[in-house]
Amino acid sequence: MRKNLEIPQGKRTKLYRFLEILPGAISYGAIILLFVLSLVNPVLGAIYLFIIIASTLVKAIGVAYRTIQGYEVIKRANRVDWRKRLEDLENPHDSYERLSNKSNKSYHYSKHIENLKMMATAESDYPKPSSIYHAVIMTAYNEGPEVLEPSIEAIIKNTFPSNRVIFVLAYEERGGETIEKTVKQLCTKYKGIFKDFLLVKHPADLPGEVIGKGPNLTYAGFALADYVKAKHIPIENVIVTSLDSDNHMAPKYLDSVTYEFITHPNRQHLSYQPVSLFMNNIWDAPAPTRIIAVSNSFFNVITTMRPHLLRNFASHSQPLQALKAMDFWSKRTIVEDGHQYWRSLFFFNGDYSVLPIRIPIYQDAVIDETFWKTVKAQFIQVRRWYYGASDIAYVGSKLFVSKSKRLVPFWQLFPKFWRLLDGHVTLAILAPIVAFGGWVPMIMNISAHSMITYNIPNIVSIVETFASIGIIVSVLVSLKMLPKRPTKYKKGRNFLMIIQWILMPITSIVYQSLAAFYAQTRLMLGKYMEKFDVTKKVVKN
Repeated sequence: MRKNLEIPQGKRTKLYRFLEILPGAISYGAIILLFVLSLVNPVLGAIYLFIIIASTLVKAIGVAYRTIQGYEVIKRANRVDWRKRLEDLENPHDSYERLSNKSNKSYHYSKHIENLKMMATAESDYPKPSSIYHAVIMTAYNEGPEVLEPSIEAIIKNTFPSNRVIFVLAYEERGGETIEKTVKQLCTKYKGIFKDFLLVKHPADLPGEVIGKGPNLTYAGFALADYVKAKHIPIENVIVTSLDSDNHMAPKYLDSVTYEFITHPNRQHLSYQPVSLFMNNIWDAPAPTRIIAVSNSFFNVITTMRPHLLRNFASHSQPLQALKAMDFWSKRTIVEDGHQYWRSLFFFNGDYSVLPIRIPIYQDAVIDETFWKTVKAQFIQVRRWYYGASDIAYVGSKLFVSKSKRLVPFWQLFPKFWRLLDGHVTLAILAPIVAFGGWVPMIMNISAHSMITYNIPNIVSIVETFASIGIIVSVLVSLKMLPKRPTKYKKGRNFLMIIQWILMPITSIVYQSLAAFYAQTRLMLGKYMEKFDVTKKVVKN
């Protein structure tokens, strides 16, 4: 029997509606509780506040450590010659005999020797690198060649052979005549470079679809599967990477994914997640969007060091055979990337995970035509990201059911559900409580002359000072990760990259807390977001 993996449309069940309301109810309740406890007794309010602040301090220390660790791991992964490693995998027995006595003891090298030994004893279980194909599906709406061409050029610059790359440009009919003209020009220019250059136009207003990236990807995915079948390419040897129009692969990305795909026997039950770094145009972006871009880059760096928490985000790779079996991506959510994790987990009955690829895919920071348009566009982007809270109901509806209907064992799924719920609630409540919570017990007890009441803001300030270590580390590491400063900017721009972080409290409240509350409130009210608001791509010359 085919599994129903889609998000419901129309009327939800009572359980589903309860779970949609749950994150917003907890988030609003957590703020209200601080006021209620402070009114009843300022000490209770203080204890509640200190628990939250103390958790922030612990997390800040963890952020600092994981940021440094992740940065070093990414640097090491980029130094590896993945093309040479793939050449070794062509004949693992001979390569193992030749390399096993080498003195190199680095982690990547030792792991490579282990992989060669494993493959040498069971060669029939592992595909040859020369048999692997990559299919890259790049989605487009109405972007111009100034956005699309650099992304295509980055794929060409990959060390993986272009004649085994199938490039699929998936564009929207609703994009109009301009995108139609652009994609045909690009096809003419690049068709002879790849194995093939496919143009797939996603029709507008197909039934059962939201207006978003997921339906476009899925439509292109089915077209790709038909192409692979017609060309007699083994579907189990094709890896699909989804890209946004502004995504630039690092040169070793495809080789790194190929290596991990080959050396993992459970390869069809894995996704391969790169480190998404919003650094393409970081020097051009205004300060508020630079902070969001760098902060999200760091979040991705940190997450890659915690594989048990890793989820699909933005660009990711997955085997075509697995994608086709589950009907590709969801056509009913505007957050198809994060949702793909849960979709895959349920399809494979829990036997699924996301494998970190420590090679970056670079993305754009948000830039629009004016400063205020950019500020607005950034909010629209993050509120779409935080609409991932809709997955709480999707996961919970498959968790809190009878054992016979459960696709994943309860105690395997419940911790994942809890972390998902906790993550979205924390997004909403943390910034305002840290910024203003220290004043609440005093304001709610203005007539009480309690020493603890009047000292709470000072105590909170001291704790926040220690917690700022995470920001300091982020500033230092961000300066190392930045691309080279364009010659059009003077050295003073470097100073702005440091001083911009004084805006962190404001950006956290506006672009984290308010955006999260916006998404959760819409879910509470049943006002579902069913249109993907495309972030405008503006290139500064």
